[in-house]
Amino acid sequence: MALDYRVIEVFTSEDARYKGMAIYRAVVQKVSSLKIAARCIVTRGVAGCYENGEIATQGIEVLSFNMPLKIEIILPATELDRILPQVEAIVTDGIVVVEEMEIRSHRTTKRLIPRQIRVRDAMTPDPRSVTLGAPAADVAHLLIGSHFHGVPVVDEAGHPAGIITQGDLIARGGLPLRVGLLAELDGAHVGEAVATLAGKSAAEVMTSPVVTISADKTLTEAVDLMLARKLKRLPVVDADGRLCGMLARLDVFRVISRDTPEWRTIQEHRVVVGDVRYVRDIMSRETHQVAPDTAIEEVVRLVDDSEIQRVAVVGTDGRFLGMISDRALLAAFSEHRAGFWGFLLGRFTWAELSTRHKALVEFARAKTAADVMQTELVTVREDAMIDEAIRLMAQHGIKRLPVLDEAGAFRGMVSRDSLLRTGLGAGAQE
Repeated sequence: MALDYRVIEVFTSEDARYKGMAIYRAVVQKVSSLKIAARCIVTRGVAGCYENGEIATQGIEVLSFNMPLKIEIILPATELDRILPQVEAIVTDGIVVVEEMEIRSHRTTKRLIPRQIRVRDAMTPDPRSVTLGAPAADVAHLLIGSHFHGVPVVDEAGHPAGIITQGDLIARGGLPLRVGLLAELDGAHVGEAVATLAGKSAAEVMTSPVVTISADKTLTEAVDLMLARKLKRLPVVDADGRLCGMLARLDVFRVISRDTPEWRTIQEHRVVVGDVRYVRDIMSRETHQVAPDTAIEEVVRLVDDSEIQRVAVVGTDGRFLGMISDRALLAAFSEHRAGFWGFLLGRFTWAELSTRHKALVEFARAKTAADVMQTELVTVREDAMIDEAIRLMAQHGIKRLPVLDEAGAFRGMVSRDSLLRTGLGAGAQE
């Protein structure tokens, strides 16, 4: 069955300009920015002539550099009214023609990361950094008060010597809790936790040597490196090897949200898109769940025993009701924070709380998951394309999304890691 397409042909020249830009460049950029089911090609003629009698030829007898150009845009007929007026506005010198075309098939391979995107286009420039001799406690305070979760360590010349993440602060510095939880505490408790880092320098707790990437590398190369080394972020260096940026998974997701097409819309034009991936293909189904009437005491035990950060609350009919995170638990125990803080620090077990902090345990037994769960959450359908999950994560700055079916039943979770690992590697780009 033939597809109803049109071709826009523009006959112009190399010298023709639109707002100071070559017309062919302006047209190509405009078509690209619309992210529609269209292809555009520019061809350069070997000879030609114009209305004013000027001759363009490659022959040595009449040397001319203003060679004729032909721009062709092939697109679904339904998109013609959207793009034609914009092309006509750009073509200040030339002829615009529209013809019908009978297309037998239109196939394309899906790419989430455009080939031309470089690391410099996605990275966060001029990141915060610390020196080798900086106190580890200062690094912890820097992470606690920031939206980023890794600090590069540089030498005197500005070359990356290592990197410090919250994992480094916990493993090598003895920090008792992850930075995200510490940010929820008052100054006294934060000071008590960070005191474990006293006397340690950045050089003593950092991961070294550090894996870096050049700002000139393609973003796809950076993603492949992150996957191969199992990294969440990469320090970016300039031509002299000096730190000039940081590239995190969220930066990659923001590029995808900004620069890739709306693939569902393209498919609606009966374009056959290869390597389409859906959320259901990459989500994790092994997710901890509790019923809404589960006592908070059981939730705390589950989080503590499993070393997880969140639990899904699911009704008897399978419908997703909410999530309980370790942050939500900390907020729920606000009136019993002293005892709960001691439990988090590992000073005593949950069983010992019954004698030391009786009111806390009674509270935990009286309250249920439904009382403390978070219900205003961003979710994604299991039949959504993975770029929709990426868009939601980039837009809301979140690391994990609950996955639901069409009836609202809980199906699992999708994380930044699974999207990066399963959806954006080299195999998914070819």
